[in-house]
Amino acid sequence: MITGEQLLEVFSAYNQMIWPFQIVAYVLGFLAIIFGFKKSLLATRITTAVLAFFWLWVSILFWYPSAQQGFSPGYIFSVVFLVQGILFSYFLVKPKLRFGTYSVSYTWIGLICIFYAMFGYFLFGILIDHIYPKTPPFGLTPCPLIIFTFGILMLSSQKIPKILLVIPFLYSLSGILWVTIGIWEDIGLILASFICVFLILKRDKNLTNPSLLTPLDHSEKKWSLDISENSKS
Repeated sequence: MITGEQLLEVFSAYNQMIWPFQIVAYVLGFLAIIFGFKKSLLATRITTAVLAFFWLWVSILFWYPSAQQGFSPGYIFSVVFLVQGILFSYFLVKPKLRFGTYSVSYTWIGLICIFYAMFGYFLFGILIDHIYPKTPPFGLTPCPLIIFTFGILMLSSQKIPKILLVIPFLYSLSGILWVTIGIWEDIGLILASFICVFLILKRDKNLTNPSLLTPLDHSEKKWSLDISENSKS
């Protein structure tokens, strides 16, 4: 069992060890967001590649070293995150994802999740005295990555393979443990996972059965922040 203070010390050492890759993570995160609003196959592959990179990084450079230093569940988590990274890599080569946004409401919820993943942990941490470097860096630690992943998947304009939801959702349940040891920032992880999984499943069901779409859904589905797409309509 790890304490909250021990986990914060892990983040502190990790942040100092990987600097300046936190900056790289933000650059990649913004790239994923920009291309997440475009419907082209190339844009989809870029966004998917960013997600694959993040999941593989966390598996190899966060969880595996943590396991070697005595946190034995880290071996399991390392394998689990590696599998998710491989899944995104597979769908990068054989794309079954397509971004470009689905509706106004889905887009805003996705952006809220993305904002929380990129900035919320840092801002929330200030309120509860979890000051950098004792904060989980965006994209390079598990919990912010999972919220970011759900946020990006909310931008999908088509059905997504359900297998991509399993690992992020199951791991998000560990947020209950992290909250109990004082990592209050992970309340966002729990809320985001339940809300996003519910909405993604609802969206995919509507896309499978167009008759389930309400008139509002039909009008929203045409909405996009892709300037080039809007200029054609």
